[in-house]
Amino acid sequence: MTMVADFWFDPSCPYTWLTSRWLREVRKVRPVEVRWHVMSLSVLNEGRDDDPEGDPEGYLWVPVRVCAAAEHHHGQQALERLYTAMWTASGSGDWIGDLRAALSAAELPADLAEAGASTDYDDLVRASHAEGIGLIGDHVGTPIIAAGGTVFFGPVVSQVPQGEDAGRLWDGTLLVAGTPGFHELKGKPHEEPRLH
Repeated sequence: MTMVADFWFDPSCPYTWLTSRWLREVRKVRPVEVRWHVMSLSVLNEGRDDDPEGDPEGYLWVPVRVCAAAEHHHGQQALERLYTAMWTASGSGDWIGDLRAALSAAELPADLAEAGASTDYDDLVRASHAEGIGLIGDHVGTPIIAAGGTVFFGPVVSQVPQGEDAGRLWDGTLLVAGTPGFHELKGKPHEEPRLH
């Protein structure tokens, strides 16, 4: 029986990007269907005295707005294609590249890039963000995964597990996160993301 995994992501986060690639690996070895949803670090951090993302100009709104517009007009599969293209279409693999190139690679209209400079899709971003955060609380960031009645933040990985390693991480994460009373588990100290 196929399990649905709802995945909330801010498209600008490199660790979330790696978690999304892990989920794509999980789909190959477990009966999992991923549904993609946006969330926003800009929304999460509104009203804070500090700026944990170092984004005083609000650039992080741009990619999430474009993602929200793509999903609104073209659906879930288009959102997944665009998210993939954002990190791969430029060839650099280390940050969201040219949004028009990403839209083209995702077979979406280039004029969706204009959504990044508009507030027209902010209500959609906020609603999707609120849905994900509402399942777990605002003490976490991106990504959030809900699957089989279990919801959790992460897992945060610095490299993408492949094949059965991806499946074992999936199984273990569901087991741990689904344990009554479970709150937090951390691994080794922070490593830079291995994006290639």
